Amino acid sequence: MAAVLTSVRAFFAQAPAFVIDNETPADVVARENLLDLAMGADRRTKSSEKIRRGRLPAEGLALVARDRDGHVIGTVRLWNIEAGVSREGQAIQALLLGPLAVDPAHEGKGIGAALMRAGLLEARKRGHGAVLLVGDASYYERFGFFAEKTQHLVMPGPFARERFLATELVAGWLEGAAGMVVASGRALSHPTEQRKAA
Repeated sequence: MAAVLTSVRAFFAQAPAFVIDNETPADVVARENLLDLAMGADRRTKSSEKIRRGRLPAEGLALVARDRDGHVIGTVRLWNIEAGVSREGQAIQALLLGPLAVDPAHEGKGIGAALMRAGLLEARKRGHGAVLLVGDASYYERFGFFAEKTQHLVMPGPFARERFLATELVAGWLEGAAGMVVASGRALSHPTEQRKAA
């Protein structure tokens, strides 16, 4: 009888409200529409966008949240950067996170937090030492992001110092980091890739 009840419960159990998945080329249009909806038309003018333009996301670090029907309802990407230089003058390899966005119709369900955790976990698994972003400290501090880590770094173009945050995946990774944040990831090589990375 217990086995029958377990089978019945499993049959009627709801599918999860969303799942985190790797982004595919088929997701690009839905992702772009979601970003326009969640972030507005001026999203392409931000300093972070200058770093991302003409680049592909870091290997394995473009993630989406899908609803029960497979529709994209959230997105996050991480990008290879050099976070200034160390005291010894060596470029510091790191990641830039963003944009993180959730369909406004699905806000408040923990989708953004799930994408953050999944992205940071995968970045750590892949051996990355630090992640930087521009965003609200009140939201990102729960994931270990603080402005103190970026106090001697600058973004290309205007940025709000209090919103320029970082977390270390390896303790001390950003110790002594100073200078300009610049792109270091894979460059787009032809127009097809541009559409896939948009």
